Amino acid sequence: MSKMYSTANLSDKELKEQGNRLFNLHKYEDAANCYTKAIIKNPTQATYFTNRALCHLKLKRWEAACQDCRRALDMDSCLVKGHFFLGQALLELELFDEAVKHLQRAVDLAKEQKLNYGDDVTAVLRQARKRRFQLREEQRVAQDIELQSYLNQLMIEDADRKLAGIKADNGEVAENESDSDRPEQTREQIEEYRDNCIARLNDLFAKVDERRRVREVPDYLCGKISFEILQEPVITPSGITYERKDIEEHLQRVGHFDPVTRVRLTQDQLIPNLAMKEVVDSFIQENEWALDH
Repeated sequence: MSKMYSTANLSDKELKEQGNRLFNLHKYEDAANCYTKAIIKNPTQATYFTNRALCHLKLKRWEAACQDCRRALDMDSCLVKGHFFLGQALLELELFDEAVKHLQRAVDLAKEQKLNYGDDVTAVLRQARKRRFQLREEQRVAQDIELQSYLNQLMIEDADRKLAGIKADNGEVAENESDSDRPEQTREQIEEYRDNCIARLNDLFAKVDERRRVREVPDYLCGKISFEILQEPVITPSGITYERKDIEEHLQRVGHFDPVTRVRLTQDQLIPNLAMKEVVDSFIQENEWALDH
């Protein structure tokens, strides 16, 4: 056995460092084994579990990753990586509600702890929300199709009963039949009414389906610079609302002025637009597809 893999006399910290080196070499199975040995020597370190969980993620062992993350979070419920890695594993297991919960918690904790994860966590969160919405959308479409078929069948059966009634009446008509004894509707009228109702019903469902496909985010909910839906809206003294990261980047790279009004503007003049944030959140709650806009 080479010196790199000789771990018998290493401390838990040394085993963890050895695991880190192996991980960086993309030797995920060997890295996981080192973290396991570190855990055996010191099972109180939550980071050993999240490190091994990341190896499990790389090896596509979703259940094992979940188990390690939950053990880590039992020790430290504010561990960002614990929530982040757990969210990723749950996403792969298609447990979307729980995945969104943990990924959102990771985003919130990263902000509270001022940790810079770039867009890594939020990107996975958007993916989880998108896939959850797609699943719900598929379920809604299936329910609509089932309802449409059921209603069509009811109309056909209703018309069939009326047509059968006409046949029965005709069989019982005497030679001295009067006008009052004749059926109120003719066969042609019943069939025409049935066909019209089915056509109107199918047209209604088609319009619902079309509205579902044609979706647009209103312009007032989008940033003036990126034209993407606002996530953290701020308002300037000129009354213009921007996405915070976009306007801050403008101020740093382009100049200290409002890009719309050209009035002088500094970062400390930006005020959170809480009213707009509430409107955006309400829109997203009713239109989850907008998260992928």
